[in-house]
Amino acid sequence: MGVAEALEYICELMSNGSKHKKSKKKQFQTFDLKIRMDCDGCELKVHKALVSLSGVKSVEIDRKQQKVTVTGYVEQNKVLKKAKSTGKKAEIWPYVPYNLVAQPYSLQAYDKKAPPGFVRKQDSITSTATAALEDPYIAIFSDDNPNACSIM
Repeated sequence: MGVAEALEYICELMSNGSKHKKSKKKQFQTFDLKIRMDCDGCELKVHKALVSLSGVKSVEIDRKQQKVTVTGYVEQNKVLKKAKSTGKKAEIWPYVPYNLVAQPYSLQAYDKKAPPGFVRKQDSITSTATAALEDPYIAIFSDDNPNACSIM
């Protein structure tokens, strides 16, 4: 290796080093997925696929609830994509414990397929429902309510 080649190599290293951006560290996360699994083979297939992702520290599967808990330095959408690549129907865990929801048996929250003690997450509640949850006495004197008190 000659002097010219050595200088060219050093210049190349210096120029690539200045263009290299620092990558963000991924945060340690735990999240749940709902994946339809019927047998031990399905469970094993999903487990192998998720463990093969770099950054995954642990994968816990509860086949009875169709729930998979993934822990590690990975992004949620990458894990979801990998789970779907197994051919199984996969989604973000759509349930919360029923005691955390204001109206667990409303049409938006109640789900027959939910595991015992869970209801579907409510992302959007209509403004009238929100107002009714905040202060039930406001609805009594509302002009929108035909059964409202007429004595005022």
